[in-house]
Amino acid sequence: MNAPAPRLFAFDNTYVRDLENFYVRWKPTPASKPSLIRLNAGLARELGADPALLAAPEGVEALAGNRIPEGAEPIAQAYAGHQFGGFSPQLGDGRALLLGEVIDSHGRRRDIAFKGSGRTPFSRNGDGKCALGPALREYLVSEAMHALGIPTTRSLAVVATGDMVRRERALPGAVLTRVAASHVRVGTFEYFAAHQGPEQVRRLADYVIARHYPELAASAQPYLDLLAGIAERQAELIARWLGVGFIHGVMNTDNMTISGETIDYGPCAFMEAYDPATVFSSIDHNGRYAYGNQADIAQWNLARLAESLLALIDADTDRAVARATELLTAFPERVAVHWLAVMRGKLGLDDSGQAGEDSQLAEDFLALLQAGKLDFTNAFRALYDVAAGNPAPLQALFGDAAGFAAWRARWQARQPHRPDALLTAMQRANPWVIARNHRVEEALAAAVDRMDLAPFERLLAVLQNPYAARPGDIAYTEPAPAEVTACYQTFCGT
Repeated sequence: MNAPAPRLFAFDNTYVRDLENFYVRWKPTPASKPSLIRLNAGLARELGADPALLAAPEGVEALAGNRIPEGAEPIAQAYAGHQFGGFSPQLGDGRALLLGEVIDSHGRRRDIAFKGSGRTPFSRNGDGKCALGPALREYLVSEAMHALGIPTTRSLAVVATGDMVRRERALPGAVLTRVAASHVRVGTFEYFAAHQGPEQVRRLADYVIARHYPELAASAQPYLDLLAGIAERQAELIARWLGVGFIHGVMNTDNMTISGETIDYGPCAFMEAYDPATVFSSIDHNGRYAYGNQADIAQWNLARLAESLLALIDADTDRAVARATELLTAFPERVAVHWLAVMRGKLGLDDSGQAGEDSQLAEDFLALLQAGKLDFTNAFRALYDVAAGNPAPLQALFGDAAGFAAWRARWQARQPHRPDALLTAMQRANPWVIARNHRVEEALAAAVDRMDLAPFERLLAVLQNPYAARPGDIAYTEPAPAEVTACYQTFCGT
């Protein structure tokens, strides 16, 4: 098996060429009876591939791992990670393989990788496989996040393997093909800092600068500036998550990319009723990765990255620590700046107001939502409806809630006139529909239990156009019953 496949992608694999000993060459485990479940034709074309060729039998064989595409050099990447605060010195791609890299139609370098393609030297006691449900979940949520305009890995394809995988019960297996700006993580730096020392960390840092931060090539302090650049992207990403009620669920350092993309959609979920303490992950027993803790955890993760870079930042350890600490101490302020920009968009405010006053206006609205246990997405969208001339949805949500009338008067006084450009920006900041957890579960259950993909396809179509109101899809905007949300849990399935 693993016979050669046709030329599906124009691979150009810098990670393999430039970072020898940072990975293990490996081949995917062949699937017994691969069948195409979902192909992202638009993304395929963006990557310079022919969707018809990918959907043909030889293409499906390649997407299952049975054939190695011409030019691919499959590798399992090495990385470590802090998981729930504890350091695991060797994690690595236990069920993933990086096939290679392509330059897409926008001139961007992109990784093409498998998830669920079998055991690797990093698998420990795992089987390296992925069940169909988690593969479809990642496809659905990552594409929903892309449609929301949030930096994210993308999903190219899901192929059923024809083999069963053993979890709580026997489930159909699948391979997900994931696309990313790269798969270099905070944990990648941690691995080489722990095992091979500063020169290998320097090699990795130089590679990351060349690939993701080329503007730093001439910097007098490139490694400190690299830390600053990564922190800035993370600050913006976290603010964007908070703006749509997204909860990653497992923000371990091996799940934080250096590129600033959202990665690993295992126990992720979207908050409905606003509550900063919201947690859905079945393994997050103490709320470490709750919605409201995500900025703090990002700062904690960046501190672990800083520790890996200290020897490069300055030969004097005390000076290196002081410089990195100064940068990291400013991280909450950077999140606050990006969060204010997100909230101004959601509230339909221009940037002429005082930052403190606008932040307080946003905080007070969130307090009203929390007190009334109101839906985060629908409440903000109803604000847009008011600005667009339809006050009914907002009035229906709040009724005569204490304090709401006073808040609304302040909001209207802050921005008494909204030109068309500001209204358009407000609409683009407030999705009409998100990937509501019960809808996701319904779609996955139909696909896994009955091989009925119609609910999945319908939900995916709705989520690919999240900002335009469509009366025919109104059911997808409705929150789950409170009793469903109260016991809802997500799992690390992929």
